[in-house]
Amino acid sequence: MYVFAEDLAEGVDQVLDRITGYGAAGVTIAAAYHQTRDVTPHGATRLTVRHDGVRFPLPDGLFGRLLPPLQPPLPLAELTRPGLARHGWTVFLRNAAIGALHPEVTVRNCFGDRGSPADLCPAHPDVREYAVALARAVARQGFDSVVAEDLHFRPFSQERCAVPLGPMDAFLFGLCFCHHCLRRAADLGVNAEVAREECGRIVGGVLDGDPPAQGEVTRAALTAYAGPEVVAYARARSETVTTLVAEVSAAVTEEGSTLTFTDGTGGAKGYADGLPPAGLAAHDAWQLGVDLVALGDIVPSFAVLAFARDAARVADDIAAYQRSVGKDRELRAVLRPGAPDIAALGETDATDRLAAKVRAAKAAGATAVDFYAYGLAPLNTLARIKNSLG
Repeated sequence: MYVFAEDLAEGVDQVLDRITGYGAAGVTIAAAYHQTRDVTPHGATRLTVRHDGVRFPLPDGLFGRLLPPLQPPLPLAELTRPGLARHGWTVFLRNAAIGALHPEVTVRNCFGDRGSPADLCPAHPDVREYAVALARAVARQGFDSVVAEDLHFRPFSQERCAVPLGPMDAFLFGLCFCHHCLRRAADLGVNAEVAREECGRIVGGVLDGDPPAQGEVTRAALTAYAGPEVVAYARARSETVTTLVAEVSAAVTEEGSTLTFTDGTGGAKGYADGLPPAGLAAHDAWQLGVDLVALGDIVPSFAVLAFARDAARVADDIAAYQRSVGKDRELRAVLRPGAPDIAALGETDATDRLAAKVRAAKAAGATAVDFYAYGLAPLNTLARIKNSLG
């Protein structure tokens, strides 16, 4: 069960009693998270404001120039129960507090504009040093594993946009062309400046009134729309992510823990409505710089965000991940027990739908099923987990 630190305000024993009552064998607790505002149906507050930062004292001598803000610490001693595993849920490269203080470490688009202050660039040396330090710091808290979120490039985002950007235009708008990304691509033989100029020409045209591109983002469609150099530049980002994940995984292992890598593609596809578009997450992960085949040789465990209403889609996503990372890797299917992945139904039907997705994930190769997230779902929704597992 995924649990936010703020959820524990309900009472640690009460939360753990409920979670173990549902049949959970472990708790994945937010040890380092990002700022957000969430509706929390059964929380100590009905609207919970979360802040960037870590939930434990920083070990001496680990961090360099970039430091995560400190939030009230987790009661780790109280979270210890016989037979209950503890996993440290860690958001790596999404931190608006760091980005606002050090804007030079955030992503920079083809026009030279800085993107969201929350989006730290994985090619920047200081960000890479920060990610390794954060991984070590979380692992030293005694967690059975470090569950890594946002350890890759993030998709394009904005608060408001009155221009009808197509998916390919948004993808090009979201590519980072900071000095470090340009240099890493050039070192791989890519003409990075040509790629930047092409992105600026295409996206600038759409912003000036040209019709947006239609269709989903695929390498073939992107080659036809933006040219081979842009596609080569986009693919070069996987070297940045793969090497960073390798460093983080090695650091976690040295600290006596293991890394579970979460690819955000599945979450981005189905988060809003549980109706992800046709392309499977494993096939589209390259858009965030994630090379699952390469990571399968590095990372022992993967969390698959199976945010979909349809059990068959859950199975397809899990199976595609297994084909990419290999059958000897742990696959943890992350399901949502309620809306929007399970529409308004009678309780029996809703439990049956959830049970069908649990079975589909297992049949497709999932080693474990995790549930997201304790504080976001009503108690009657969480209660169906036990029956779905049975």
